Amino acid sequence: MPVTRLKLGKLKVVRRQLLQRYEHQPFVSCLAGLYGCQWRRYQRARAQPGECCCSKVECGSFGLLILTFFLSFLFLYFWSEAQNDYNDFDWFNFGTLGFWFPWSLVLLVVAAALFTYIALLLVLAVCLLSEGQRLYLHWSHKTGIVVTLAFSVTATAILSDLWSKEWKTLLLSLQVTAPYLHVGAVSLMAILSWPIALHFFRMNKRVRQVAVLGLYLSVLFSLYLVPLGMYSPCIKEAGTLGPAPALIGHRGAPMLAPENTVMSFEKAVEAGGEGLETDVTISYDGVPFLMHDSTLKRTTNVAEVFPNRTHIDASMFTWAELQQLNAGGWFLSRDPFGTVSSLSESDRSQAQNQSVPSLAQFLEVAAGTGRLVLFDLRRPPYGHPYSQSYINTTLQVIQAHINSSQVLWLPSEDRDLVQAVDPQLQQTSGEKASIQELTDDHITRLNLHYSTMSQQQIRKYQSVNISTNLYVISQPWLYTLAWCSGAHSVTSNSIHILSSINKPLFLMTPEEYSLMWILTDVVSAFLIIVVFVFHWWRERGLPFWSGSRQTHENGPYSKFRTDSSEVICVGWSPLHAEPPAGALVSLPLVFNP
Repeated sequence: MPVTRLKLGKLKVVRRQLLQRYEHQPFVSCLAGLYGCQWRRYQRARAQPGECCCSKVECGSFGLLILTFFLSFLFLYFWSEAQNDYNDFDWFNFGTLGFWFPWSLVLLVVAAALFTYIALLLVLAVCLLSEGQRLYLHWSHKTGIVVTLAFSVTATAILSDLWSKEWKTLLLSLQVTAPYLHVGAVSLMAILSWPIALHFFRMNKRVRQVAVLGLYLSVLFSLYLVPLGMYSPCIKEAGTLGPAPALIGHRGAPMLAPENTVMSFEKAVEAGGEGLETDVTISYDGVPFLMHDSTLKRTTNVAEVFPNRTHIDASMFTWAELQQLNAGGWFLSRDPFGTVSSLSESDRSQAQNQSVPSLAQFLEVAAGTGRLVLFDLRRPPYGHPYSQSYINTTLQVIQAHINSSQVLWLPSEDRDLVQAVDPQLQQTSGEKASIQELTDDHITRLNLHYSTMSQQQIRKYQSVNISTNLYVISQPWLYTLAWCSGAHSVTSNSIHILSSINKPLFLMTPEEYSLMWILTDVVSAFLIIVVFVFHWWRERGLPFWSGSRQTHENGPYSKFRTDSSEVICVGWSPLHAEPPAGALVSLPLVFNP
């Protein structure tokens, strides 16, 4: 039978139609459509043995996607672990911009949304690679990656400059989250072994194979060894955990009532607080009262009552003037912690009618409930009638309304004089110092920011009967760290939450952690080896290459492959110079699996 070769110019169109009809791949179509808007089969292509998974441009886009994934994850993790200080961040912006807005939550939502978007793109890319598809990222996604990268880098840089102490919070968080992050990272590497093994065995260049496998194994072994450098005070021998830290209400219970009001301190006592913390200022006529800020703008309606004095120092108001102000309405309107909706109608009504309390009123609440008292004392500005005698004025109020032994005296000015006047006060320092210096100043307690938390230093001070209070701790994971580190007490905005914690959120013995670490590494290593062996076994029958010509291919449609420029026609007699009408023409199907 004679064989005639026909050149068909429209073979490509026929091929597309046949592929769309017979090769149904809804999963791959969905992946390619979402990733590169390639919803039709003929728009995409498989990565053939020996070929790179994408062009140079797409390879760069994939690399940028990976970089953006890690940077956006870093910022999201950084900002989510900074929740303990969201209130400070929002009030900082209030002081800068002049109006209240929950910027911290907005930033968290935006960061979470962008990271989710990038993570989904990365998942799509990995799935496409696992299916042996060539990558093509749509231009809209490339724009999204650039926007996310710019946002993550800019936000991280700005917050690092304005709020650098939060990096210490991030490092502290790793003492709780590192074991779980390690499991997650190793699991991710095990998942990535599938596409990496697939393309590793299909590469025809030894240099590429060495580079890909070397990079993968370097990252994998680094993750395997990370736990060797991990430290956490919550990894300790059974039976060595001390009692839970006592809770001191930071300006009362500011999540349940307006800060520095009688209602707030009463709520703190009801929630189980063993101490009350506040801030004291002296009025122009010599009455110590409670106010954290230097002005009255944030926590009172001074703009309505004294519109021309909103920026004047709070100590320049008389006590009679202060009593005209409302100190609770702002709490209901701004809802700084997002908790107003959980309050009862009676609590809202009570909060609405709060006024600026005096130190005497505050001490009466503490004395009546047997609570400890801790406060900052702000010196009045120059020219104030009590700028020189503010300490004596405060001491007189203390001695008249509470047992001095309940007071943790924090102000460092004239400490020797204060000790001589009232030796029953518990002298408290807000700074670290040598044990000799602390004992010389009769210090019995340290009041330190939580970012300075150190189990070794807490133990060192505790050995000479100097206890440690850490401020301000409102997140359960930070409370867990303070507990494991041996802190005696913590100042908190969320006493009603922390008081319900009966045990640390994270606590392991060294043996349990070692088992967790080793088991994770061994199981992942076994799975990765299985994946590589499977791909080696499956791909060993793939084509060998002679120069640049492919001799055969192992794949689901390889039996249909032939030279795309040739079509064999059969079905007519030797007498025909060309196939008669109606003759059977067999077209080779060129499939690109």
